[in-house]
Parts: sequence; C-alpha cells; structure tokens
Amino acid sequence: MSSELLLVQSEELFQCLFEQASLGIAVEDLAGKILLANPALCSLLGYQKSELCGMNCSQFANPEDSADDYAHFQKLRDGAIDHYSLEKRYVKKNGTRIWGRLNVSLLKNAEREFPLVFAFVEDITERKLAEEALGSVSRRLIEAQEQERARIARELHDDTNQRLAMLAIDVEQLKDDLPAQPVELRGRAEELWKRTLEIAKDVQALAHELHSPKLEYVGIIAAVKGFCEEFGEQQKAEIDFEGNDSLGPLPPDLSLCFFRVLQEALHNSAKHSGVRRFEVRLWATSEEIHLTVKDFGAGFDREAARLGRGLGLISMEERLKVLKGTLFIESQPERGTTVHARAPWPSESALTRPAA
Repeated sequence: MSSELLLVQSEELFQCLFEQASLGIAVEDLAGKILLANPALCSLLGYQKSELCGMNCSQFANPEDSADDYAHFQKLRDGAIDHYSLEKRYVKKNGTRIWGRLNVSLLKNAEREFPLVFAFVEDITERKLAEEALGSVSRRLIEAQEQERARIARELHDDTNQRLAMLAIDVEQLKDDLPAQPVELRGRAEELWKRTLEIAKDVQALAHELHSPKLEYVGIIAAVKGFCEEFGEQQKAEIDFEGNDSLGPLPPDLSLCFFRVLQEALHNSAKHSGVRRFEVRLWATSEEIHLTVKDFGAGFDREAARLGRGLGLISMEERLKVLKGTLFIESQPERGTTVHARAPWPSESALTRPAA
C-alpha cells in the first residue's frame, strides 16, 4: 500500500472520528483561536460551526475558572508540558453555565511551522450537580449535628453541671457536719467531695468540647490553643501548639471545620498512638488554611482503618469535602501519624507557616 493511500485513509479516519465523536473536540492554534470544531462541541456550547471557528476559547470560558486554564495553556505554549486536564465551567451561547472536563494536548508536526492544540471537552454537568446536591445534604447534616451538639452542651452546662455543683456543696457541708465522726467516715466524705468536683470539671470540659463559644468570641487561634491546653490537662499529655497569631478572622464554617478536625485528630492520637506527646500546627497561605496534628506513636494501616470506618476518618473527610478541602494522613506502623487538613481560603493577605 502506497504512502499516498495511507495518508488518504488516515485523513478519512480522522475526519470520521472527528465528526462522529461524542466528546466535543476543537483544534486550536497557540493563541487559543479555534480552527476546527466538531458537531459535539457545537451542540455542547450552542454555537454553529461557522460561529465557533475563529472564536477564542476564552470567549465561552467562565471567568472564575479561566486563571487555572490559562496558566496551564501558557506552560503548554512554552513547551514545559505537552498536555493537561482540568474541570471548568463554560458559558453557552444562551448564557447557561455548564461543567466540562477539559483535556488539552499539543500536536507537533515537522511539516508545520507551528504546532496545533487539540482540546477535548466532556460534559460533566450532571455529575457536578449531583456532587453539589450531595454536598448540600452533607452540609445540612453537619449543621444539624452542630445544633444538637450546642443543645446538649447547654443542657450539660446549665443543668447537669449546676446540679453537680450543688451536690459538691452538699457533700462538703455533710463533711463539715461530721466533726465527731470516725476518721474513716470523714475520709469517705472527703473522697466523695473530690470525685464530685472531678465529675463536674469533666462535664464542663465536655460541654465546651461539644460547643466552644471561644470560636465565636476569640477566634480560631485562641480557641485551638485553649483546647490543646484543656485536652493536654485532661489526657495528661504534652501538646506543642504553634499558630500564626496574625491569622485574621475566618468564616464561621471554616473555623468550625478545622476545630472539629483538630478535636477528632487529637482524640484519635490519644486513643490509638500509645504516646502522650503531640504537635499541632495551624497556619495559612494567601489561598489556603492548613492544620497538622502529629504524634510519635504506634501509627496504623490507613486502608484497614478506612475499611473499618474507624478513627473518625470519614467524619473529618466529609467536613472538609463540604468546604472543598482535603485530608491527607501519613501513617506507618510504629512510625507515628500526621493528619494534614487543608481548605481553600480566598484572602489577600499572605500568611506564612510558623517555624517548626
């Protein structure tokens, strides 16, 4: 078979695939100008082929998602990469916004002076809407959980703890009313009084853990520092905390998310690590807030823990997922565990990590 015939067949095959593909396909130049558009892309964006050809891809891109795409496209043009993928929104001709998964590749050919750019777009709008709906359900569940925590905390603080305080007063009064009683009986009354005070203290700590007013009044840094001190005292543990004091006010849902992740991570470490020394770090960059909780203990198998639905991993992941954050856990048996939570936080101020 001659090379000319192979070339003709290859062109016919490309034309067939291009026209029949269910994915939107565009052939662009290095400036992002569309040279060819297949029927699927025209249908996806609501334009005629004659309208799309000649347009720049930025003309139907959602402005909020363009920066990331442009940065990758620049690397492609500069030769730093030869392909990239990302999820972004597009604006149809009628103004409707849709979600697409974009795959971009650079096609070089020695016969052409300039390479071509191939862009493949898959419509993922339904999946994104489903994810948003699931995220909304998760958010409502978390909000309901927090409301119940606040209710229980109020009951513990306003009722149970007050009753325990009165009980402690009554026991102390009883102890003072037994001057002539045997030493053993007075000793038992003294022990009951101490145990009552300890229970009252634990109930108060539990109420604060369920719903910490510090988050609302003093901010995330002071609240985390306070919790580390209280938790360390309760657990007879040493907690080395470092936070960026210049970290400004955070949105309430973001503060609460990281506070709950901290609580869960410290409880897990205290329960499973076998040690009583932990490190907590809280810092932010101009775009993200980070929290790490580290122990130097037994460690665990992450997949086994996930399958067993233990260690509160799912709870932490779900909270972060609602805020488009991520949870990374580094752990190996006998080598300790580090929990790293991060979430986007659009801010103009550039904050840096405190020294380790």
